[in-house]
Amino acid sequence: MKPTLFVLAAGMGSRYGGLKQLDQLGPNGETIMDYSIYDALQAGFGKVVFVIRKDFEEQFREKVLSKYQGHIPVEVVFQATDKLPEGYTCPADRTKPWGTNHAVLMGRDAIKEPFAVINADDFYGRDAFEVIAKELSRPRDRKGDYCMVGFRVGNTMTENGSVARGVCGTKDGMLDTVVERTAISYAPDGRIVFTDENGVEQTLDPATPVSMNLWGFTPDYFDYSDREFRRFLDKDIDTPKAEFFIPLCVDTLIKNGEATVKVLDTDSKWFGVTYAADRPGVVEKFAELHANGTYPSKLF
Repeated sequence: MKPTLFVLAAGMGSRYGGLKQLDQLGPNGETIMDYSIYDALQAGFGKVVFVIRKDFEEQFREKVLSKYQGHIPVEVVFQATDKLPEGYTCPADRTKPWGTNHAVLMGRDAIKEPFAVINADDFYGRDAFEVIAKELSRPRDRKGDYCMVGFRVGNTMTENGSVARGVCGTKDGMLDTVVERTAISYAPDGRIVFTDENGVEQTLDPATPVSMNLWGFTPDYFDYSDREFRRFLDKDIDTPKAEFFIPLCVDTLIKNGEATVKVLDTDSKWFGVTYAADRPGVVEKFAELHANGTYPSKLF
């Protein structure tokens, strides 16, 4: 059974301004997502499911989905703040989406096979898709047998500001902890640093594995997510900015002994448009990748 690619494309692109999922960055108008889907197709994925917001469905179908027709089956599901489990009502003043793991829950009815989760606006590289496709294609005999691609933090930085990353602690190749650090940046001396919860600056080795939201799950993850989301709502439904992140859910399952997550190494270099100032560099990199033959002149 071929794995499915689940693309989180409902984000607002708040730091960047505008729908960056539809920004044309490649030499022939390709979006970052086009490269991910092309790489996933080459790596052996069999279907793509997108989670988007209803308010840009028309634009999305016209500009994005139409180009994949005849290449790979695609489906769309929708994330909305009022899509909550039975018995819960969204607070009237809630405007912020419920987070990445809520977005994952939206795929429950569409995905019945092992699946990889990615962000629409991150470039992961061919190697990352190959290592996760291989891992998702092996037989499993238990629930909670998951994986993630651990990018080396030094391969995921931008010169234009701070980035948010799930910093991973590993033990014997398995994920031990994952902590969301929302402001990792370069220090003036070139070190990679973040400030911890006690206000102390910490240095990260460039080889430290971080999560770029390239996770590999099996469908039982939806049941766990539903349960954990209810617990999250019981505690935080009235906290306007609280979000239910994938690392939060995964970390709980690991601590409970309900899941193991194999950390897959990749030498792929991430890049993305976190800030508008990142755009010219990304355009240049895509032009190079076409020029050196990594990608054909036309992806689809």
